[in-house]
Amino acid sequence: MIYILEEAKKLFLTGIGAAAMTYDKAIEAVDQLVKKGKLTVDEGRELSEELKREVKGKAETVKVKANEKIEEIKPRTKDDVIKIIKEFNFATKEDIADIKNKISELEKKITDKQ
Repeated sequence: MIYILEEAKKLFLTGIGAAAMTYDKAIEAVDQLVKKGKLTVDEGRELSEELKREVKGKAETVKVKANEKIEEIKPRTKDDVIKIIKEFNFATKEDIADIKNKISELEKKITDKQ
């Protein structure tokens, strides 16, 4: 379960990194447009601020959604873990002990018949 949480965190950080790179590239594009005279300095500044607000808002939304998903997959108690094990029908210690006992009984029967 810890592995899943670590992977979720890495995925979230990757998304944030991609957003930061996108923002940086967008700012570079705005600067180029200002240098080429396609935008005024004030328009460039305004566009940069708008981009910053947009990226910040999206990052916050992604952060909230990522935390919600992490909480959904994160068991909180021993009972939660037991419930998950039962849902996936994993073998328990008791199941394995029963199988070992049955194998031992079968081996004994085979040995007794020889």
